[in-house]
Order: sequence, then structure tokens, then C-alpha cells
Amino acid sequence: MKKPPINNHHRPKWVNTEYNSWVGTQNAITTLKDLKCHLQSAIQVELSTIPPYLCALYSIKEGTNTFAAFIIRSVVVEEMLHMILAANILNAIGGKPEINTSEAVPTYPDFLFHTNKKVKLELLPFSKNALEGFLKIEKPAKTNEPPENGHYHSIGQFYEAIMNGLINVSAKQKIFTGNPDRQVRPEHYYGAGGKLIAIENIDDACRAISEIMGQGEGIDGDIFDGSDGAFDQSKEVAHYFRFNEILQGRYYKAGDTSKTPPMGAELLVDWDEVYKMEPNPKMENYKNYPELYDLALDFNKTYMGLLDAINHACNGFPKDIEKSIPLMYKLKEQAVDLIRVPIKGTGFSAGPSFEYVKDRWK
Repeated sequence: MKKPPINNHHRPKWVNTEYNSWVGTQNAITTLKDLKCHLQSAIQVELSTIPPYLCALYSIKEGTNTFAAFIIRSVVVEEMLHMILAANILNAIGGKPEINTSEAVPTYPDFLFHTNKKVKLELLPFSKNALEGFLKIEKPAKTNEPPENGHYHSIGQFYEAIMNGLINVSAKQKIFTGNPDRQVRPEHYYGAGGKLIAIENIDDACRAISEIMGQGEGIDGDIFDGSDGAFDQSKEVAHYFRFNEILQGRYYKAGDTSKTPPMGAELLVDWDEVYKMEPNPKMENYKNYPELYDLALDFNKTYMGLLDAINHACNGFPKDIEKSIPLMYKLKEQAVDLIRVPIKGTGFSAGPSFEYVKDRWK
């Protein structure tokens, strides 16, 4: 079947090198190959949301917007969890996750997969514009809105299609044939911001997808993520509503609903205490500034090192997920170093570009 046209300035997206398929070309997920392709795309969906959130977080000036920074950081941790959960499901059905390849690493700006170019992904500093974009990414599906392959209206609807596919295909054949040793388990990834589930059967897979959907957009139209709260803390609202708290400058409280604005305590936000990072930075923008270019290159090498560690962990070496933790701290330090450097004559500072780098060990 003919693939959709590609923008001439972007490499093909959402194509997996092992399965060589384009998600969205069939009317339903009916085969094991379909499932593998969709789950690989789920990994890439989760990965594509993390750099925009991190840019907003890193651009906040030290010691300011404490509560907003905490909220964004909490969402990033959970997006990492979602990516690993999708990889666990893919491993469970005999697939091979790809996280660090040129096909898997997103470019910016671009459109979020499945949205028919309705949701744009950009690397922006912390701002109302950035938060409005985050709300579009995390927007809940309408109640009882059926999944539509290839033109999903939300990430939750996309995952619902995957869940339906898992149920239908597993009813026809044995699909959970993957090596259990490839699973990243809770003991490997503690403090994951949710439930890290090892996948052995259809029930495990459906629980993992429900975890992803609940944290992203809430459960059955509710603002909460479905968790019971940890360490006697109150329940958390889902990602969409956490971002809306920042934008509205107010927390949700008990009794608030998805149809009303947050009515709880004030959430202090200072939109001016932010480094004016240039939108959608690229390494090539800094070729006339050698020191700045080197900083950008070093950042991207660290970013690729982080993805290498996660990819290795999700492909048979789950203990190696621990190697990603110091790389996350290093990534923040290098990003802040970039964001603090003004670009002469532009009114902007530099920023991290989150680009794929092939020769990252040199």
C-alpha cells in the first residue's frame, strides 16, 4: 500500500526499520505485525513529548516558578514511564523496541503522530503559548469516542485502539511469547512516577495501557489519573489538568470536574522569570558561533547517550536503566548552560535542540 507523502524537509516518521510498515494504513489492528508497529509508534509518541516539556522546564530561571516546575517535572517522569511500558508490551509480544535510531528520534517542529497535523510539537521556553501546546498534546478524548485508525483525536484514543488490537489478536493466537528477562521491572526503575508493570499476558498489557491513559487524560472523564495516591498523599490530577493548573494559575480541588476550570488554591506563576530561548533551536543555527555549537553538540551527544541507555535496558539489559539517571542530570546542566547564552543581535538565548547525532562517542 502506498505510504502518505512526506514533508521534503523531514525524514520519514513513525516508520520502524524492523517491521517496515506505516501505522494508519489499515482500518483496524488485526495482526501481530500491526500490533508491533503500533507499539513502536507508541514508544515514539511518548519520546516525542518529552523534549518540549523539558525545554519549558529548563528555561525557568533557578528558584522561580517552583510549583510549575514541579508539575512539569512530574509529567516528564511519567512520560518516561509510559515509554518503558510500551516497550515492555512490545517485548512481551516478541518485538524489539527502537528508541535511539534515526527513525525513532523526533525532529522539531513537527506534528504529533495520529493527529492529522492538528497538534504541533515545538521546543519553546516556558510560556502560555507552550502550555497551550501541551494541552493540545494531552487533550482527553471525548467520552465514548471510538478509536479511528490513522486519524486519532487523542493519545488516549490511540492507546484504546492498541488495547482493542491486543484483545482481538490475542483471542485468535498466542502472542505473549517474548522473553520475560527483557522486561524492565519495578526493581529496575524505582520512583517511576507510577506503576511499572512487567507484561506476561493480556491482563498485564491492558493494565499498563490503562495506566498510560489514566495518567495522561484521566479516567472516564474524571480529572484524576486513577491512582490511589502514594505515601498517603492525595490523588494526582492527570497530565492535561496538571498543565491547565499552570495555565490558569490555580489548583484543582475536590469536587472540580473536567468541564470546569480549577477552583482550588492559587498556583503562583511568573511568566517573566524565564530565559528567552529561541523557538525550535538547531545546531546549524550556531555554526558561526563555535563555542555555542560545541555546547549544542555536547548536549545532543548526552541526549543520545541517554537514549542509548534506555534502548539497551529495553532490549534485554533492564538493569542498565539505572545508567539513565546520571545522564538526565547531566542533560539538565548542559541545557541550562545553553539557555543562559544570548545569541547576539536576536533578543533570544540559545537552547537544546534534541537532535539525533550519529557519532556521539567522538
